[in-house]
Order: sequence, then C-alpha cells, then structure tokens
Amino acid sequence: MSSRVVRYSEAFKRQVVLELEDGTSSSIEAVSLKYGIGGHGTVARWIRKYGRNHLLPKVVRVETPDERTELQKYKAEVDQLKKALSDTYMDALLYRAHFELACEELGADPEIKKKEFDTKRSSGRSK
Repeated sequence: MSSRVVRYSEAFKRQVVLELEDGTSSSIEAVSLKYGIGGHGTVARWIRKYGRNHLLPKVVRVETPDERTELQKYKAEVDQLKKALSDTYMDALLYRAHFELACEELGADPEIKKKEFDTKRSSGRSK
C-alpha cells in the first residue's frame, strides 16, 4: 500500500487563493472539492503564504465589561497572592537564619533543636 504524493505548482496555488479572494469559490472546502485538493490544511497554508490572511478563520473572544472587570480583579488577586507568598518565603528564610545563628551562639546543633521543638509542638497538639 503506497501513498501518492501530489505536488501543486506555484501558479495553481496562487489561482486557488485568488478564487477565494475574489469570491469565485465560496469557501476553502468548496475549492478543495472543486480541484480535488487533499488535506484539510493545505489550502489554508496557501492562503497564509500567497494571499490575504482575512480568509482564514479567526478566533474572536467576546466578553462583557463585567467579565473584563472580573478578569482584571482576578489578575490583581493573583499578583497579591504571589507577593504574599514571596514575603512568607522570605520570612521563613530569615527565621531559619536567626534560629541557626541562635543555635550557633548557644553551641547547640540546629537539627537536634528542630527535632526537640517539633516533638514538643506535636505532643502539645494531641492534648
């Protein structure tokens, strides 16, 4: 079972695009059927290359002013949460550094003190 590769000339491609642009053919599907052009994206690629892109289907997002306002509100909230998370992370780094400095000054091992603290804290919660 062999596949047949079809090559189209530049002139043919331009003719097909011109037919779409001047309205001789009503749609990409119609011109594909008319000339037996295989592949659903072939003619669209030709339009991008040789024609005016206004013939290609476009995605248009329509939103109400309320939706736009809500989207802006959510973006602002995300930015605020990112800043809060960053601040919390920086605080944790500072607390860790202070804890390690305090342990160093006291001559204690920070890992052992962390375990002791966690043990005391978890036993206090279970009561």
